[in-house]
Amino acid sequence: MSTAATTTTDRSVRVPLHRRFAYASTDAAGNLLYTTVSTFILYYYTDVFGLSVAAAGTILLAARILDAFDAPVWGFIIDHTRTRWGQSRPYWLWMALPFSLFFVMMFWSPDLSGSGKFVWALVTYLLFGISYTGVSTPITAILPNLSNSSGERIRLNTFRMIGGMAGYFATASFTLGLVTWLSRGGNQQTGWRTLAIIFAVIGAALLLYAFLDTHEINLSRIRALPIRDSIRAAKNNWPWVVLVAAFVFYWLGNAARTSVLVYYTEYNEGHRNWASVLNGLVLFQVLGMLAIPYLVRRISKATTLVLGFSIAALGQVVVAFAGGSLLSLSIAWAFASVGTGIAVSMPFAMLSDTVDFGEWKNGVRAAGFLTAIGSSFAIKVGSGIGAWVPSMILGGAGYEAGHAQPAQVQSAIEFCVSYLPAIFFVVGAIITLAYRRYEHHEDEIRAELVRRRGDVEE
Repeated sequence: MSTAATTTTDRSVRVPLHRRFAYASTDAAGNLLYTTVSTFILYYYTDVFGLSVAAAGTILLAARILDAFDAPVWGFIIDHTRTRWGQSRPYWLWMALPFSLFFVMMFWSPDLSGSGKFVWALVTYLLFGISYTGVSTPITAILPNLSNSSGERIRLNTFRMIGGMAGYFATASFTLGLVTWLSRGGNQQTGWRTLAIIFAVIGAALLLYAFLDTHEINLSRIRALPIRDSIRAAKNNWPWVVLVAAFVFYWLGNAARTSVLVYYTEYNEGHRNWASVLNGLVLFQVLGMLAIPYLVRRISKATTLVLGFSIAALGQVVVAFAGGSLLSLSIAWAFASVGTGIAVSMPFAMLSDTVDFGEWKNGVRAAGFLTAIGSSFAIKVGSGIGAWVPSMILGGAGYEAGHAQPAQVQSAIEFCVSYLPAIFFVVGAIITLAYRRYEHHEDEIRAELVRRRGDVEE
């Protein structure tokens, strides 16, 4: 490699700090709204909006499965996008308003009949999911075009995940308390509606900030891809298949643990608002995220991901042995959160490397399609099924909203918050082991791509 080329590469490796913060704000916005939905929507539907647990579970599954298939569509759209602002970045401008609007509609609580409520919940949940894909797909798709350095991508992804954690913490820790405070005259529907409007405004502002202060490179190599070329990027891209499968199981486990947490603290522990404390302890995910660059330098990326899955699984098992001790429960939850912090972060960064593999293997750089499936599709399928399975287990055990729950229901709730996510996390770890074969050749593949490109970075 020439000296001039080396200098150009070195200059392009470091992304300015202010742009790292702008990139982080994308996930802060996404998680602020999405986590409110994924954490509280089952409880909101059953105990506030008035749907049965079976109806709510059906909505979560049906909408998420249908919605998941918009991920490749969004990927195709992004792969076809070529604007003066870039390929992925414009979508944070274009989607900020619909994303926020559909979020508010979900928590509007109109006075409808039982069937009307079901339709309203299904349609608004589906529209919100589609708009979320339009926001979240560019977050991952843009990463290969923020830097061509694998190390810098890891650092950028760490910033992004910490930003996401800030959004997660804000809603997971304060939503229940804010809803109580905003519920004039004890009307929870008013509280949820008002809070949704506040969060929607904040989310839209964060997305606009991200649009204004991010920058894409590699634009000279970006071209509008025919759909068949985007699909061809996945052909024989087995590292990508491994990551997608592992990430689905992460979201299965994460949805199972979070969707029933408020049920567990209310009906099993007798302290509903302790769910806010446990959700606040998810900040321990930051410890896992901050450890990632250190771990990746000393062990492989795949091993780091397996470690995250294993810590998360062990922590969830320990939850089952906490008994009535809120302190023991909190310690177990915090420990599991360190693992989930690693497990949720690593696939996003590793997907960028599978985009490189697809370009090397098939001559097609389809960042939009590959990352849409790898992130949005995996999140939606995993979260949808992961929330549906507990709803079916609770319904089968005889759960009735607002009543003291019999022993069999309490046992079902405990299983869903502890052993069920642990099982999903263990399966994810096993799948990830297959990725190590590709990781041994990443440097060779990247060097070959540099030779093919002629060291063109921007």
